[in-house]
Amino acid sequence: MLNIILFGPPGAGKGTQSQKIIEKYNLQHLSTGDMLRSAIQQNSPLGLKAKEFMDKGQLVPDEMVIDLIASRIDANGSTKGFVFDGFPRTTLQAAKLDRMLEQRKTPITLLISLEVDYDELIARLVNRGKVCDRTDDQDENVIRGRIDVYNKTTLPVLDYYKAQGKLRSVSGMGSIDEIFERICHIIDCVV
Repeated sequence: MLNIILFGPPGAGKGTQSQKIIEKYNLQHLSTGDMLRSAIQQNSPLGLKAKEFMDKGQLVPDEMVIDLIASRIDANGSTKGFVFDGFPRTTLQAAKLDRMLEQRKTPITLLISLEVDYDELIARLVNRGKVCDRTDDQDENVIRGRIDVYNKTTLPVLDYYKAQGKLRSVSGMGSIDEIFERICHIIDCVV
């Protein structure tokens, strides 16, 4: 099974590149952001609670995300693998994810980190907020807060997977196709 974590700050292009990876390698998309937004749109109790955190640019608590992810993995057990987009966001989540996957004998294959300049991230997110009507991408202060949370809380996940020899970094600058070509080269060298 091929399990890939696509990693990077908000606006790095994880969602866009995830879709391309899924199509090429026939994997399942596991986007905690999409799952949380869906729960918010449905006004579920989990969605309403998650919205409180997301509107402030904060991370949704581990317990909520772990529950969401475990049920999705269990529902798609016969897949060729998953592309994890937006998860794990903390080293604690990474350890919990690893334990859960080890129980299922399907470990993480690699983590691909999309590296994008700060100013480019801001520009991408502001534009996405206008085009896609995403409330978490419309206020530049919230955007900067999300990037700060990523740098302080989420970035240490790289070291966690680097210690396992699973980290690969790729430039997230350039066209969508250029970035995808770099990602495919990494995946093809590992598979």
